[in-house]
Order: sequence, then structure tokens, then C-alpha cells
Amino acid sequence: MSETRIAAYQLVDYLEQLGVEVVFGLTGHTVIGFLDALGHSKKIRYISARHEQVAAHAADGYARASGKPGVLMTHLGPGLTNAATGVANAALDSIPMVVIAGDVPSYYFGRHPHQEVNLHMDGDQYEIYRPFCKRVYRVDRIEDFPRIVERAFHLSQSGRPGPVLVDVPMDMFSADLPVGAFKQTPTPMVKPTIDPATAELIARALADAERPVLYVGGGVMGARAKEELTALAEALEVPVAHTLMGKGCMSDSHPLLLGMTGFWGTPIANDTCRTADLIVAIGTRLAEANSSSWDSRYTFAIPPTRLIHVDIDPAEIGRNYPTELGVVADAKNVLGMVATAAKGMTHRNRGNLREKIAKGRAEFASNWADQWTSDEYPLRPERILSEVRKALPENGFLVTDVGWNKNGVAQQFPITIPGTFITPSGLATMGFGPSAALGVKVANPERAVVALVGDGAFSNQMSVVATAMEAEIPVVWVVMDNAAFGTIAGLEKMHYGWSFGNLFESEGKEYRVAYADVARACGAQGFFIQQANELGPALRQALSSGIPTVVHVPMQNIPTPTPGYWNINDIYRKGE
Repeated sequence: MSETRIAAYQLVDYLEQLGVEVVFGLTGHTVIGFLDALGHSKKIRYISARHEQVAAHAADGYARASGKPGVLMTHLGPGLTNAATGVANAALDSIPMVVIAGDVPSYYFGRHPHQEVNLHMDGDQYEIYRPFCKRVYRVDRIEDFPRIVERAFHLSQSGRPGPVLVDVPMDMFSADLPVGAFKQTPTPMVKPTIDPATAELIARALADAERPVLYVGGGVMGARAKEELTALAEALEVPVAHTLMGKGCMSDSHPLLLGMTGFWGTPIANDTCRTADLIVAIGTRLAEANSSSWDSRYTFAIPPTRLIHVDIDPAEIGRNYPTELGVVADAKNVLGMVATAAKGMTHRNRGNLREKIAKGRAEFASNWADQWTSDEYPLRPERILSEVRKALPENGFLVTDVGWNKNGVAQQFPITIPGTFITPSGLATMGFGPSAALGVKVANPERAVVALVGDGAFSNQMSVVATAMEAEIPVVWVVMDNAAFGTIAGLEKMHYGWSFGNLFESEGKEYRVAYADVARACGAQGFFIQQANELGPALRQALSSGIPTVVHVPMQNIPTPTPGYWNINDIYRKGE
């Protein structure tokens, strides 16, 4: 008779074998067996959050900063539903994640035991995740557990990355398996590429085009393809524009970089893309905000512009624009192949392209030059960006939430090292930034991590400070406090003349939470900025202290410039 061992302990050994360094999660009675096994691991760190959404965003941030799948553990029922927003955020941004969720005992399916979700079929809580996970598994037989976990890690990273759910009835964690049952590791994968003839075709199309553009999205960042992109752009003297998720694809100081497109983009990027005769788009969905609601007057006019679209997901090819050539392949492989084909290739004279880019970028930047040094109080948001850029080391990570911090940073904040800008795009989840910063710092403990977040985001995830103290994660949160859900307040004010439901008020007066005091109450460090010249020193002290720190900055509610277009502004109608 073969020797057996409890499944949960073999699972943890297997996670160690796969190189898992950290599991983020929150406890519950269905996962205690897994927790005990994690507690005995010498290689895997378990970080407990106070809310499952925090844990999910932290796992997401870890994956973005490390290049490895984030691993999330959660309880059934409310645990799974609380984490759903964070997992969906990872899904829409193509971030690899494995979610290991406890479930009711398998022999209780259909009896509706404590916290079970089973409104439509017996034991169906895992169906909650089906709309946004690449695959959802339930361990119905203990013999299938090893295969399911191996498949989950494989699928989370292959093709278009994303989350995979492994739903585990709690009795399966405590069941016996033959020793060594978790033996098959994910198969090494050669990512899809293109043949030399196709690489030559794309390179020649770029070389012959009069006004070509390389348009880059998050797929290029995920593939870590900066060198290949830069080599191609320089070989054929082609300007580069990017999506929100593509920021950092090249140094913001590169003379061929146009900047971000779309509603919150830059005029030079929008205008150059709109008048291009050829766009080669790589690793992007050509999504709404980046494409100015697909209105041909603003960002892309396809056709007559020709489009070659490269993406790992075939479903994205031709989804939003007619495509001359679709290429289903890994962004790094394609850019490398095309750059090789372009080496030494004769291309059309681009004239004063670099001077035109420099002039366009400088003209737009001049609009906020005075604000970057403004002493106004509450602070201008541009002054906050200025002080963060001066205090944050070049290789430090800037994690944003949604609102001015995301839009203004993507538009105005210089990033010189790829991968150091972390932001939510597809789901654009408020509350991502405070939590994701934890995972980013765990993945890169020696590098500075600043989370630039609004007061709306920070106030709904304040438990991150307690988690950071418990886990000794010295993140710095800069709370840009305009006492409002600022971006939406501005939209409502513009269209309806007031900001009902979007302002933070008490007894008819502006209401601000004392966030620095909240931090100190948790044992962390807190600074309240009372004049503009205090911000820089506070940031430098926070970053050098090695202590989780909240820097609370009262800020004016000023809209981010919008050179592009968003058709929601044509939908609002004011009634009586």
C-alpha cells in the first residue's frame, strides 16, 4: 500500500516547487487546513489582509511587479464575493493570478450549509467567477486536485494571461493523497512568434509608409519588450504612442515617444495617430478611453489609416477597427523579429519628426509648467506630481488609483524605467492603488513604492495600513484629498451645475478624514501637509524611514486636461 499524506501539505510543497513566494488572503473556516500547511512553510510567506478585495489587489500588484502569477487564498461565500472585484480587475488588465478558494464540504452540496451560494444549482459558488476568469475549476475528486492546480498555473500564464479559480471543498484540503501526487509541473512554453517573411512584410510596410506609428499597449509591458520596441522604432525612425497600460514602454525622455492617446492623452499623440497612414498596434485592445470613444475626429481614423494589429488574443484582432493584417503572437517575439528585419532597411525620409515631437510635447507641457511649482493651498495636483517625481528614485514604483492620480500621471508624469508605473485600466477599480502597492513592495522590497491615491480610494481601503504594519511592508501612500469623488464631481458639475452625491460633506461643510491620524492610530507614520513646501521633505522622510507612511495632502479639485473625446459627454441631458 502506497504511503499517503494530507493534500493541503502536499499542495504547499507543490507551490514551493513552483517558486511561489507569497500568498495573499483572508481566513475562514473552509481554508484553515490550507492555512496550517502554509504556516509550516519555510519558503512561502502568507500575508493576511483585513478585506478580500485588499488581498486580491495586493496579489495583482505583486504579479505586475514580479512577472509571476499572484496567488490569492479566500474563503467561500462572502470571501469569494468580496475578492471578486480585485480578481476581475486583474482579468481585464491581463494579469496572471491563481485564486484558491475554500468551499463547503463536498458531501453537503445542495443542502445549503453555512455561507454556501447555491441559488441556481448545487455547489455552484465557483460560477460567480466564470464571466472574468480564464477557467474555473472545482475539485470534485481528490485525485483531480494535483492536475487542476497544475492547469491553473499553466493557464494563468499562457496565451493572454489572467486569473484562474481553483474551488476546493474544505474536505479536499484534509483528504489523503499518495505521496508525490503533485508531481507534474506546468509545461515550459515557447510563446508564439511569426515567420521571417511576415516580419519582413511588417518592417517593409513601416519603412515605406509616409506617416507610420507604432501603437503600444499593456501587452508590450507584460512581455517586457522595451528593448525590442526601441530597436524597431529607432531602426525605421517611427514615432511611438501608447495606451494607459503602455506607459513606460519607452523612457518618457526618448525623442520618438509621442505619449498617451485618447481622452486624457496628449495632443501630439492624438494628432499623429489620427493623421497616420499606417499604424502597427501591439498588445492593445484599442479600447474606448484610449481611442476617444472610437470617434475618427480625435485619435484614430481607421480607415483610411491602415492597421496591422498584433495581439496574443485572437479575439481582439479586428474587434474595434478594420484590420489589414492580424498577427496572433507574443509582443516581444514579434517586435524582436520585426526589429531584426528592419535593421539596415532603407526607410522614407521622416523630415523633422523628432523636432516636431519635441515641440508638440513641450507646448502641451507648458500648460501646467507654472502649476508644477505653484505654492497654492490646498495644493494644485500638478505640484503634487512634481514633488513625488523629485522624491521618488528613478527605479521606484509609482502605483496609482483612479481619478486625477491615474489620468494626470499617465499624461504628465515622466517614467523612465519600464514597469515602474502600475495602474488599473480595464476595470478602473477605485481602491486598487492603496492595496496593489502592498504587493508591488513585497515583490521588490529593496525599491521605493509610492501609492498616489485619491481620498475616495484611500477611505474605502484604509485597512491597508494595518496590513502593512502587520506584514512590515513600508509603503508610502500619498492621499490627494479633494474632499470628493473628484473626477465624477467635475463631470456632474459641468453638465448639471452641481455635484450631488460626489462631495464629502458634514453639516453642510467640506469634510476631510484625518488620514495621517488614522495612520498613526495604526502605529504607522502620518504627515498632514499644511503648505506646499512641506510636501517634498515629508516624502523624503517617508521614503527613508522604512515605516509604512500616509502623507495627507489637501488638494484642489481641478480636472485633468482632456485633449481627446469621451462620448459620455454627449449623452448627459439636464432635466427640469
